[in-house]
Amino acid sequence: MGKLGVAIVGTGMIGAVHRRAAILAGAVVRGVGASSPERARDVAQAWDVARAYRDIAEVVADPQVQVVHVCTPNHLHRAMAQAALEAGKHVVCEKPLATTLDDARALAALAASTGLVATVPFVYRYHPVVREARARIADGALGPLRLIHGSYLQDWLLDPASNNWRVDPALGGASRVFADIGSHWCDLVEWVTGERFVDVSAAFETVIAERAAATGQSFTTPAAGGGMQAVSSEDVAAAMFKTGSGTLASLTVSQVSAGRRNRLWFEIDGARASVAFDQEDSERLWMGFPDQREEIFVRGPGAGSAEQRRLAVLPAGHAQGYGHCFDAFVADTYRAIAAERPEGLPTFDDGLRSALIVDRVIASARARAWTAIGQAP
Repeated sequence: MGKLGVAIVGTGMIGAVHRRAAILAGAVVRGVGASSPERARDVAQAWDVARAYRDIAEVVADPQVQVVHVCTPNHLHRAMAQAALEAGKHVVCEKPLATTLDDARALAALAASTGLVATVPFVYRYHPVVREARARIADGALGPLRLIHGSYLQDWLLDPASNNWRVDPALGGASRVFADIGSHWCDLVEWVTGERFVDVSAAFETVIAERAAATGQSFTTPAAGGGMQAVSSEDVAAAMFKTGSGTLASLTVSQVSAGRRNRLWFEIDGARASVAFDQEDSERLWMGFPDQREEIFVRGPGAGSAEQRRLAVLPAGHAQGYGHCFDAFVADTYRAIAAERPEGLPTFDDGLRSALIVDRVIASARARAWTAIGQAP
């Protein structure tokens, strides 16, 4: 198989991350699409790629492109991913897969019908010590699960002067903080434990009622001055889940927690041991035992499960992080295109599962009641 030709559609922070991962995985970036033809030309020149596409139609018509990376605002995901699949292109689509459950269901069904590789970047699965946690739970080291708890906290929208397209439900979807980052936690915890959430009780709060009318690039310093506008999407959320086996799980998510840059944390407590992971300290996995012992497993290629070793591409003490997770995810996507079967590769089915959870969380928060999620897909 020759080098894959890829197109990157969307040129914000995450588009640049996709580009880097694609190149490291051995692909050739054939062109780029952006919010305008002018922006596409500027980025194509900066990235030293041959083509600046005017629109998605030009992207999917390019015979040199086998894979389309959709890195645009959320409301564009369904139309762009659908166009790529219908043109016979493999797709990497940013999460959420779509802003509605029906659109996510349609995309997952389309991907299945084409037989093309279609993946969603739930990349926290690719931390080596997360693979270690999953292996230990699967091996029975924790015993029957008793409790799952955790949080995903950020602070990049703490300042009312901060705004972004994600805050606007027309662009980001009906949920902001839960769909944006709570979805990552849910995917990760379900995948690590092997359990599925079946019921949820959730609450949303908008704690900053007005934000600057001007929007900026994600995670940048806000500009001072200017008008303000009302906010309707949530800044914080809390949810309690019950799994199919009866285990309770609790989650707190926030984009207004000072000092928390990107702290995805979970703890899984079993009858024989507990395990905890902190994305901001991702070289280490904590385990606790009932006889007052604690154990710290350190990421590295010399110990642990086979998947932990595979993904530990640097020696212990040479820190790996989010970028390495993304690189590994894209590389596994391309391996799947080459007919390999990488373990834990998140697909459009996982994107649909996430959309289902988000939809039910929104319904629960609106109804202020326990709400069934279900097992599908």
